[in-house]
Amino acid sequence: MANFHYRLLVVDDEPAIRDLFQSSLSTEGYEVGIAKDGFAALAQMRGALPDLILTDLKMPNMSGFELLSIVRRRFPQIPAIAISGEFEPALAPLGVLADAFFAKPFRFGELLAKVAELLQDAPPRPAVKRDKAPVWVPRNGEYYVITCTDCLRSFSIPAENDLRALREMRTLECIFCNAVVRFIVEERPEASGLPKAKTERSA
Repeated sequence: MANFHYRLLVVDDEPAIRDLFQSSLSTEGYEVGIAKDGFAALAQMRGALPDLILTDLKMPNMSGFELLSIVRRRFPQIPAIAISGEFEPALAPLGVLADAFFAKPFRFGELLAKVAELLQDAPPRPAVKRDKAPVWVPRNGEYYVITCTDCLRSFSIPAENDLRALREMRTLECIFCNAVVRFIVEERPEASGLPKAKTERSA
């Protein structure tokens, strides 16, 4: 049994997956919090920090890519496990700031072993240099939602149609605290599951 004081935060947009993780991990003795996306996870973390985060990568509103980049920059002491059904272990997505990666489906026993290992053995990490940990942001139609890595507040900016701007490091100032935020647009506008920018408006 795990020590009862270890608190895990499970982030997934599928209610059935959240419920399964919460039930299974609670049975192992962990205290388990759940969140439906990165925004909800950050909101919970304003009150109490988890000891470890398990997050899906493909989620609406704020993806696991963006959540992990923010967590690694603000809370580098918290270990994280990324989970996805879209990547094989040998093809783990570039830029994911996690301590471990599990491709769905996976053996729950292996996940439990990794959780215990990270909680017990992972040494404290120094803060990651800002230029090494950009925020990954998804495109939502005609805008991007940026979350400041300093104040954790979010704001939107117009999306660009220039494909050359995608997958490149960009910078801007937070409209709330003026901190410099470095970010990378996660996917091409025409990528599956992301709405395309409208080129014409109906009358």
